[in-house]
Amino acid sequence: MDSIIAKARLFDDHHRHLDALAASHRARALAPRRGRDFASNDYLGLAEDPALAEAVRAAIERGVPPGSGGSRLLRGNHPEHEALESEAAGFFGGEAALYFSSGYAANSALFSTLPQRGDLIVYDALIHASAHEGMRLGRADTMAAAHNDVDAYADAIVAWRRGGGTGTVWLAAESLYSMDGDHAPLGDLAALAERHDAVLLIDEAHATGISGTGGRGLTAALPRRDNLVTLHTCGKALGCEGALVSGPAVLRDFLVNRGRGFIFSTAPSPLMAAAVRASLQIVATADDRRARLAALVARAHELLVPLGAAATGSQILPMILGDEARTMAQAARLQAAGFDVRGIRPPTVPEGTSRLRVSLTLNVDEADVEALAEALA
Repeated sequence: MDSIIAKARLFDDHHRHLDALAASHRARALAPRRGRDFASNDYLGLAEDPALAEAVRAAIERGVPPGSGGSRLLRGNHPEHEALESEAAGFFGGEAALYFSSGYAANSALFSTLPQRGDLIVYDALIHASAHEGMRLGRADTMAAAHNDVDAYADAIVAWRRGGGTGTVWLAAESLYSMDGDHAPLGDLAALAERHDAVLLIDEAHATGISGTGGRGLTAALPRRDNLVTLHTCGKALGCEGALVSGPAVLRDFLVNRGRGFIFSTAPSPLMAAAVRASLQIVATADDRRARLAALVARAHELLVPLGAAATGSQILPMILGDEARTMAQAARLQAAGFDVRGIRPPTVPEGTSRLRVSLTLNVDEADVEALAEALA
C-alpha cells in the first residue's frame, strides 16, 4: 500500500504545475502545421526548397553519413563539419567558426564559457532566453540594459567599474529582435565597445541570410572584427538546422576546450553540415529572394500598420494587444480562417505585451498578405 501511495505522489508537483498552467490558460501544446505560413522563421523559403533537397541527395551519394557517432572530440568530427566551419568563417568575416547543434546550444555555450569570473556581461533586456540560460550557468557578473538603450549599457559599465570591476566587459544584443522585429543600434554599441575595450556578442539569428551583403548579417557593416563574436542560426533563413559561431580563433579554441555544451554533446549530423554549406552558397547569391521578401515586407507594412502592427521595417511585425485572452482568441480566429498566426504571451514576452507575431516568409505571397489584412480588419 505504501508503495502505491508513493507512486501516486511521485509526480504530484508536475501535475499541480500543469494544472496551474491550464487554469491560467498558459499551458503549451504541440499542434500540426495548418494554414498559410505567417508563423515560421523560414524567411527565404529554403526549408522545403528542391535545391536544398538536391544538395542533401548529392551529399548522400558522395558518402556523407546522417549520423556522427560521437562528440566532435571523440570520433564524431567529420570533414563536412570542418569544411562548413572554414567556409562559414570566410562567409561571415570571422577568423574562425564553430558549428553547434542549435542556436540555443550555441548561445548557452557562448555565455557560460567565454566571459570569465570577474568579467561583466551587459545584455539587452529582450535578449533570447538561451542567452539567459548561458549567463545563469556562467561565472561572470551580469547587468541588464533597457531595450536598445546604449546609454543604459554605458551606465552599467560605469557603475560596475566604480564598484571595483576590473575584468573584460562583454556587450550582448540581438541584431534583429525575434519578438519585436526591431534592430539593435549596432553602430553605437560598437563605438561603446571601442571606448571601453569591450567585446561584442551579437546574435544574428533573425538577420542571417536576409540582411547585409549576401545575407551575411547586420554586423557585416561593422569595421572592426577582432572584438566581435556573432551567432548565426541555420534553422531560420538558411532553412537547415544548427548554429554557427564566428569570431576570433582563440575564442573558438576556448569553446572547444572549455565549452561543456560542445564537449559533451554528440556532434551534429555531417549530412546537415553539408546541407548548411549548400545553403550558404545559395544565400550568397540570393539577391532575388531578398528582393522578393523586401517587397512583401513593404506591402505588409502598408496594409498591417494601419491595423495596429508595429512599423518595424523588418519581416517580423508584432501586433501588441496586451491582454492575453484577447490575443489568444484572435490567434485562434485567424487560424480557423486559414492563417497560421500565433499568439505570443508571457513569459515569452513581458507582462502586458501579449501580441500576434506576424512573420513574413517567401512561403506566402502578396495575395496572402492582402487576405490576412482583410481577416484582421
